[in-house]
Amino acid sequence: MSDRQAQDWDPRAENVLNDQIVAYDEMRRRCPVAFSDYLQWSLFRHADVRRVLEDHETFSNAASRHLSVPNAMDPPEHTRFRRLIEPYFGPDAMADFAPQCQAIAQRVVDRLPADGEVEAITEMGQGFALEIQCAFMGWPTSLHEPLRAWVKRQQAATLAGDREALGELALEFDGVIRELLESRREAGDGAPDDVTTRIMNETVAGRALSDEEIVSILRNWTVGELGTISASIGILMRYLAANPELQARLRADHDLLPAAIDEILRLDAPLMSNRRITTCPVEIGGRRLEAGERLTLLWGSANRDEAVFGNPDEVRLDRDPGDNLLYGAGIHICPGAPLARMELRDFMVALLDATVDVALLPGRPAVRARYPAGGYAEVPLRVRR
Repeated sequence: MSDRQAQDWDPRAENVLNDQIVAYDEMRRRCPVAFSDYLQWSLFRHADVRRVLEDHETFSNAASRHLSVPNAMDPPEHTRFRRLIEPYFGPDAMADFAPQCQAIAQRVVDRLPADGEVEAITEMGQGFALEIQCAFMGWPTSLHEPLRAWVKRQQAATLAGDREALGELALEFDGVIRELLESRREAGDGAPDDVTTRIMNETVAGRALSDEEIVSILRNWTVGELGTISASIGILMRYLAANPELQARLRADHDLLPAAIDEILRLDAPLMSNRRITTCPVEIGGRRLEAGERLTLLWGSANRDEAVFGNPDEVRLDRDPGDNLLYGAGIHICPGAPLARMELRDFMVALLDATVDVALLPGRPAVRARYPAGGYAEVPLRVRR
């Protein structure tokens, strides 16, 4: 029988939601494999999460009730779609997009006040995420504001746990994508040669992709990107504001930025969790699980495990990057990691070059995001240019 008992913890308790990082640090030491009605089995330790990521036969990624390509697929289906998707984030694709990425980062940073307050999430993070994602996909700038409004409503529905509203929002977003597909079909040979058009013309296993598969791919890329890039920028700006010595070091040497960005996002996760489901009875972390049990992998805890990282709050630029689960591990490692890394580096280069100081505002602390979001809901800062 499963070890499922009464709840080991309450992920929706106010003290947990108010500061997930502190709560997960405590759970990692007290009950590293914990059951709750809300998240089912939560894994807090690096070793347990790493084991799940690398054993896709025992711990299936097919944990979604809806089509999710390729996120909620297992081999061989997952393998075919990953082969299709990966070139969109390969070295040649990144080199082609790099000039546009740098220009957008500069344009967003140019909106900063000469000397004044800025709210990093809405004014910097969301703006950059929307513009960069639409540019990468080849979507018109006229979608920026409708998508911004959609993101706001989606975040509110997620926090409220309003499944009906979330379902309606998902259909609305899919409708936007379907309109983009239809306009390209109507244009025929005159359709723009962009990522969206190229995905439409892909094949898998010798057949054309269905509209449902195309919509799922584009939805996963876009919704995931909008949330995580925005959260990442809030985390990075706040961390540098709180740590002026590191800020000065990165201003002087931009070559340190890739390692610094990954390390800061290790200790403060922009994406808090992911799901898996067991395919057979298994023991993990001293707990026995039956087939069909749902697991929540808590990146926000695993990437702070003292057994791997020592003091989890210490930013060290010489850590083994293979230990950092920021983009996952195993066959489901994030295919978009090269794009995300380029975007965040370009944004931080533009920010540091355009300012002389990014500082905290006394008496105006950042407000933590609540599960399932990571990072912050609000990051008020002062900038000087």
